[in-house]
Amino acid sequence: MTHQILIAGFGGQGVLFAGKFLAYKGLLEEKQVSWLPSYGPEMRGGTANCSIIISDEPVGSPIVSSPDALIAMNLPSFDKYEQTVVPGGKVFVDSTLIGRKAVREDISAFYIPATKMAADAGIPTLANMIILGKMIKETGAVSFEDLVSAMKKVVSAKRAELIDVNIKALETGYNYQD
Repeated sequence: MTHQILIAGFGGQGVLFAGKFLAYKGLLEEKQVSWLPSYGPEMRGGTANCSIIISDEPVGSPIVSSPDALIAMNLPSFDKYEQTVVPGGKVFVDSTLIGRKAVREDISAFYIPATKMAADAGIPTLANMIILGKMIKETGAVSFEDLVSAMKKVVSAKRAELIDVNIKALETGYNYQD
């Protein structure tokens, strides 16, 4: 089983962090993984995307040109990547920031008001992890067990207090009913 995932948004939305977490989670499950970040020179406010492949077999190329799962954190990313999703693929949209629906009928679209949910929960910077939680539930790319071990790989020891809030955000998304 191979999952090709693309996470895209503005710099500062945690796109690369979410992808790195997903890759480490795959590694801890003894899967073959690839994590390929890409961002514009502006960093915060510029474009950012991250390709993640999680597979039972060796990964031949880190490039995800036709994802089976897309997380779109902003409208420019949704506009740019919606057409690249494979037929039957899944799209996860931050509906707080993206006002339109998917134009394709051969994909499943999930509309999660992740930015609003994060703000309401008092964790305004963690919309990325809320939407990632929903993606994990709907795709099964990784299990939802032992999230803390993977989180410890991506959160530095100096910022260990952020582990619990990131796990809370993942759980919030995982349990979201649209």
